[in-house]
Amino acid sequence: MTAINYTKQTVLITGASSGIGRVFAETLAARGAHVLLLARSGAVLEQLARDLARRHGIRAHALVADLSQPGAAEAVHAQACALGMPPDVLINNAGFATHGRFENIALARQSAEVAVNCTALMALTHRVLPHMLAQGRGAIINVASTAALQPDPYMAVYGASKAFVLAFSEALWAENRRRGVRVLALCPGATDTAFFDVVAAPEAAVGQRMAPQAVVDEALRALDRGRSSHVAGRPNRLLAWLPRLLPRQTVLGIVEGMLKPRT
Repeated sequence: MTAINYTKQTVLITGASSGIGRVFAETLAARGAHVLLLARSGAVLEQLARDLARRHGIRAHALVADLSQPGAAEAVHAQACALGMPPDVLINNAGFATHGRFENIALARQSAEVAVNCTALMALTHRVLPHMLAQGRGAIINVASTAALQPDPYMAVYGASKAFVLAFSEALWAENRRRGVRVLALCPGATDTAFFDVVAAPEAAVGQRMAPQAVVDEALRALDRGRSSHVAGRPNRLLAWLPRLLPRQTVLGIVEGMLKPRT
């Protein structure tokens, strides 16, 4: 497949204020894309939008929303269209994790986790896909995780939510691969972002942390190649084979030992 030309394409990035989402914004703006930056932190997003517009001569807008709230994804899409910028590329990066025994984590927090990681991702994808199909081109990157590759004791809801993202994205890849729209499930492992500060559990970071730029560069190469999914980082790709080689309960025992709370 040919490499995507992002010049003057509109890219909507969720979770754009920091980490992988911010690096996607910086990288694609440098390639000439207009960017719609979505997160809850308005001041940070506004500053980033101004900086990207000034440095790269592109349009950049901050869209402030809490994707855990009902109707947020639909409202965001309406804002994009009102700006005359229906997304040509969607990067569903927003997400968070919880860690601990399932019954000890507030149900409201875990419900919000499902809303952000799954429901909003699905809703935004549903909104933007018709525009892409009408153009006969487009791309969607849904950020899953290596946590999607096996169940994750003590991060049960997070792992299940990312397994949804992986399966959903690969199904859409198959549906749309002959209609001009590329879909990629990106599965990063531990990445050097604020993600683990939110989780507040260092044991949730399995393996050496990758730089966000390396994750983004691998994702864009995989998208150019028409891949349905990509595990970022060679060590993570090697570990991804374990669930295929070992009995399922053996894998669960290994993961349980790695993720068990230390305190």
